[in-house]
Amino acid sequence: MAAYEYTALDARGKSAKGLIEGDTPRQVRQLLRERGLTPLAIREVADQPAHKHGLSLGGNGLSTTELTLFTRQLATLARAGMPLDESLTAIAQQAESRRVQRVTLGVRASVTEGNTLAQAMNQFPGAFPPLFRATVEAGEQAGKLDHVLERLADYVERRQAMKSKILLASFYPVILTVVAISVVTLLMTYVVPKVVQVFDSIHATLPPITRGLIAFSAFLREDGIFVVAALVVGFFLFRRALRQDAFRRSFHSWVLHVPIVGRVTRGANTARFMRTLGILFGSGVPILDALRIGLQVISNLPMREAVERAATQVREGAGIAKSLTASKLFPPITMHLIAAGEASGKLDEMLDRAAENQERELETTIGALMAVFEPVLILAMGGIVLVIVLAILLPIFDLNDLIK
Repeated sequence: MAAYEYTALDARGKSAKGLIEGDTPRQVRQLLRERGLTPLAIREVADQPAHKHGLSLGGNGLSTTELTLFTRQLATLARAGMPLDESLTAIAQQAESRRVQRVTLGVRASVTEGNTLAQAMNQFPGAFPPLFRATVEAGEQAGKLDHVLERLADYVERRQAMKSKILLASFYPVILTVVAISVVTLLMTYVVPKVVQVFDSIHATLPPITRGLIAFSAFLREDGIFVVAALVVGFFLFRRALRQDAFRRSFHSWVLHVPIVGRVTRGANTARFMRTLGILFGSGVPILDALRIGLQVISNLPMREAVERAATQVREGAGIAKSLTASKLFPPITMHLIAAGEASGKLDEMLDRAAENQERELETTIGALMAVFEPVLILAMGGIVLVIVLAILLPIFDLNDLIK
């Protein structure tokens, strides 16, 4: 039995869309007619193409939030002992998003045809990233699907929580920056010209700070649109250049050497990679396959290439820690934890510990940056406003001398 998307007309001639299960399109049309609907179009549920680089957690089919909820619900029902097809049916009925319903019913249809959950998910690569599919396959083979699903649910929830923390931490600074730029632009393009008109009839030398302010205000009013256009064009040209591997690699390499930014980039990519590697290896996925799948969550190109080289060395018999340390791109503490895990035979445990350590350090770093950025931005804004006020008030203080 497969899942189908349909478009039909009801008895009043209104268009209706939805999802329905059936063995064949002909049976689906018959089911729709029995419901009093006139079928117009029927299409079997199929997945959209996967993300080009495979870096998106949720892919093109499900958002991160939808994938998080789907995984937790499936893990809960599996732990309760409910059959897989019934669990998927319950999730589809519970889902409010049509995308979730479409993907869930598609997976259920494949499962009822005799496929495993991993095989069913393979038909939806845009909705389920390689990490999910490989981990579920390993869990099914080991007979620990419920345990694996819970680990995956914890993983996506942790990722979602970290993403939310970063967004919340950056929300106020972003709003503050936008307001600061807007206020300065308004002062320079509207307020300053109005005030400067007072000094137009005075043929005297104005203070340097006032002349500079007037010149800058005139530049913004006359050529500001060209500056904005140049920035927009530059942005699109930069994004276009990033599609080229050579330029993207050079830019990503430069980012790693930028103070603070490089540290955050290393920390974020290392945390994602260690967490992914820990889940895969702990679920029974061979370490070489885990390395191959895990590197897809690394967005920085030099770090991805370092993992690829490390995988080649591991295939030849080298240790993971030694192979990754050679690149000097991953934090030393993380490498020491991996080495300890390899020596003690508890690699999965040490990978999880390394991920937790890196995630805490990343949260602390971002929190400290945001805490410093806010007062610095306020001081900078205050300094700019002070300069504008002084540039306006100094000629007023000397107004009597200017008139004479």
